[in-house]
Amino acid sequence: MARGGVNKAVVQTARLAILARGEHPSIDAVRIEMGNTGSKTTIHRYLKELDDSDLRRAAPVESLDEELGELVSRLAQRLQEQAREPVEQARAQWAAEKAEWQAQLTEMTRQLEQQRRQFEIQSVALADESGNLQATRSMLQTEQTRNAGLSQACSDYELRLKDKDQQIRSLEDKHLHAREALEHFRSAARDQRDQEQRRHEAQLQQVQMELRQAQQSALVRQDEITQLHRDNERLLAEGRGTSKALKLTQEQLEKERVRGEQQLEHARTLENEDTLLRERLRVALEDAESLKLAATDRQGLVQALELKLAEAETALEELRTPL
Repeated sequence: MARGGVNKAVVQTARLAILARGEHPSIDAVRIEMGNTGSKTTIHRYLKELDDSDLRRAAPVESLDEELGELVSRLAQRLQEQAREPVEQARAQWAAEKAEWQAQLTEMTRQLEQQRRQFEIQSVALADESGNLQATRSMLQTEQTRNAGLSQACSDYELRLKDKDQQIRSLEDKHLHAREALEHFRSAARDQRDQEQRRHEAQLQQVQMELRQAQQSALVRQDEITQLHRDNERLLAEGRGTSKALKLTQEQLEKERVRGEQQLEHARTLENEDTLLRERLRVALEDAESLKLAATDRQGLVQALELKLAEAETALEELRTPL
């Protein structure tokens, strides 16, 4: 199909230029000369007309019938060419539409394939999420079971700590009783010391009575010293037993602290109480040491009394000796 501006004059100009270069004016050469414009059918028709015109100019004049026949033939050819141009246009339009529909079909096929791949990816992702959800549920059940076990363990720890508290309170009661016993012993010792002091004053008044009472008092004091030594050893043994009990209690508390970090505050309280018990034990040991020193002092007093007794006996012997 000829484009706008392509006519017989343009074709003739291109044909003359090609002939001027000494080349053959073919359809393709003429079309290239015109800048690749125009339909080959139109160019072929114009070239044929120009060739026929050249032949007519070169040939003798023919008859009117021949000219009419040639004219009718050219008209018929032109009618065929004009009828062929809409067909070519329709074919070209159909080819373009076909190419467009083919491109659309290709694009839709590509999109469909892409959606199918996305669907497969989403299906795989959904399957993975389902697996993760199942695993999460299993982990949740495991954690719930573990939390139940930890709760039971905490309850057991609390019961054990209550038992330890009761044991500590029992030890405190024992220490309190021991302290009361020590206070009672101190009171008895003070009373006895006062009595001995009054007895010593009475012995100073009468030498004979003092000697007999001194001997009896020496025996009594010896027994009391022996009893004091025994009581002191008993208290020391009780103190050592209490120390061992406190040490065992401390070790058990340490083990409980290692097993249950969550009971750390409770363990600190127990440690403070253990420190208090240690302080009480230290005071008790100091009291026992004081008693021991008091017993030593009393032993020294007995020795002094024995010395006085010896001096009194010597004086008595001197008095009995005749002048």
